[in-house]
Amino acid sequence: MGRPTKVTQAKRNREMVKRMKQQDKEARREQRKSENEEPPRVLDGEDPDLVGIRPGPQPPQY
Repeated sequence: MGRPTKVTQAKRNREMVKRMKQQDKEARREQRKSENEEPPRVLDGEDPDLVGIRPGPQPPQY
């Protein structure tokens, strides 16, 4: 004896809603990721993260 069709239809609908929510969530993640990306800032060809650093051992920060 099989299960009633009503139960399988409800499960199918729940799974479809779950997939749609997951796709929406993934799309929002990608959108936030692309919004948060900053273009690299290069001033006069110098990397801003390396400004003030000289080769060799560095002095203590404090």
